[in-house]
Amino acid sequence: MMDMDDMIVFKFGGASVQNADAVRNMASILHNAPATRKVIVVSAMDKTTNKLEAVVQAFVSKGDWKTPLEGVFNFHRQVLIDLLDTDENDAGQSLKKVKHYAFTFLEQDEGSDINFIYDQIVALGEILSTKIISSFLANEGIDVIWSDARKLIQTDNTYRDARVDWKHTTGKIQEYWQENAPHSMVTQGFIGGGEHQRMTTLGREGSDFSAAIFAYALDAKSVTIWKDVPGMLNADPKLFTNTSLLPNISYREAIELSYYGASVIHPKTIKPLENKNIPLYVKSFLEPSEPGTLINDNTSEDSKIPSYIFKTDQVLLSISSRDFSFIVEEHMSEIFACFASHKLKIQTMQNSAISLSVSVSDQRSQIEALIEDLQKDYQVLYNDGLELLTIRHYNEKIVAELVKGKEVMLQQKTRHTMRLLMRA
Repeated sequence: MMDMDDMIVFKFGGASVQNADAVRNMASILHNAPATRKVIVVSAMDKTTNKLEAVVQAFVSKGDWKTPLEGVFNFHRQVLIDLLDTDENDAGQSLKKVKHYAFTFLEQDEGSDINFIYDQIVALGEILSTKIISSFLANEGIDVIWSDARKLIQTDNTYRDARVDWKHTTGKIQEYWQENAPHSMVTQGFIGGGEHQRMTTLGREGSDFSAAIFAYALDAKSVTIWKDVPGMLNADPKLFTNTSLLPNISYREAIELSYYGASVIHPKTIKPLENKNIPLYVKSFLEPSEPGTLINDNTSEDSKIPSYIFKTDQVLLSISSRDFSFIVEEHMSEIFACFASHKLKIQTMQNSAISLSVSVSDQRSQIEALIEDLQKDYQVLYNDGLELLTIRHYNEKIVAELVKGKEVMLQQKTRHTMRLLMRA
């Protein structure tokens, strides 16, 4: 284990750097933060990832991709000017180089795989944001250097969901950190470097995971993820009134909540931190002095506040043998392989003697193809337009209130978790 001088990792998401004022607020947080070296992991600004995804989609479908791509660069140039009064600086030159690369890459592409194109274009959002932000922070007297995650986080070439080479990555990050003392780093979330110097991405919302990778490699004292919410809440405030902050939950509880669909923390983020017992804070960039949520190895608080995770647009599939024979392990193996081949994630599952019932999110074209495959050997019925409610640390009174007036199609219950698939 290396002595990293109590370094910490800060991760700022897209909402926390969405415009010039947000970047100034970020600088204020850094000014008031502990005087220690930091890895500052930054996402793409505002909705840039969505905009670049739209560029890729337009390119692949032979639509107008140049206009939206031009819009992305115009937006970043304006943010740079708002922050530094000019784009005649190193950051401005970097923006021009990235723009030249993006247009040249797409104009010269000869029918590459869409996932490869995606990573070479969508990854640019983080390059643009960090070029601007590192320049502004340095101008504000914050001792940072721009650092290229593509040269530090080493991956394979599984585009859009790259797998990290942990040994190689850890060595690269530690070496770079020591060579660049005493500066803090501004680097990119979401992206890495694959074989043959190709850009890769770590999966949607992968910037949290990037923060955990740097923390793991450098034995960080802590990781703080800055959000537009006060911390981890026990429910989505858009769907539930009177939500409660979860002040302290365990790594295990955070993994459970993310697995069931809680959207605050990326599922891959927790395990590297748990492996080295690195605490994770989720805090509000709007109220940085508030305590937020602490995620660590303390399990004593996990069951004190029930959590609710709600998913709409669910489909229930009932799969049965055509001759009324039992559904046995051999059949289940075939059925699961079919779901995997169509890239459909099973949300809930229940079996009886002659049928298997599973629910999935409504991805219509994939479900239709799945049903077509299954119907070669099985009878398949389905119900759509359903809702899936997961309750961690439930009690019967809460459940009765939430299911009132609804038809429960499928129910699963363990000691800590209840899942209800319902029709309104």
